Amino acid sequence: MDEVLIKLEQILEQRKSAKVDKSYVASLYNKGTDEILKKISEESTEVIMATKDGSNDKIIYEIADLWFHTLVLLSFKKIKVEQITNELSRRFGLSGLKEKTNRNN
Repeated sequence: MDEVLIKLEQILEQRKSAKVDKSYVASLYNKGTDEILKKISEESTEVIMATKDGSNDKIIYEIADLWFHTLVLLSFKKIKVEQITNELSRRFGLSGLKEKTNRNN
């Protein structure tokens, strides 16, 4: 899975130099954080709606859109996929309740 995310990360980085009228991602970068967050919000809502509809195919499709737009945000903010996977790895063996408590201290 990391290979797909890394490849997509590379493509998203390349889109930073693409023309806005030729690249959807470049147009999002050009519009900035608020537009990217708006897309993430829309995709999150679509995941919820697909889940309520009960179709796994729709859920997969919408989660892919949500992940994609989240990766756009990470690229825009210069956060590497590796940083996220490192954080997730750090949490292995740590109770979710304990991790949440640690964040609140």
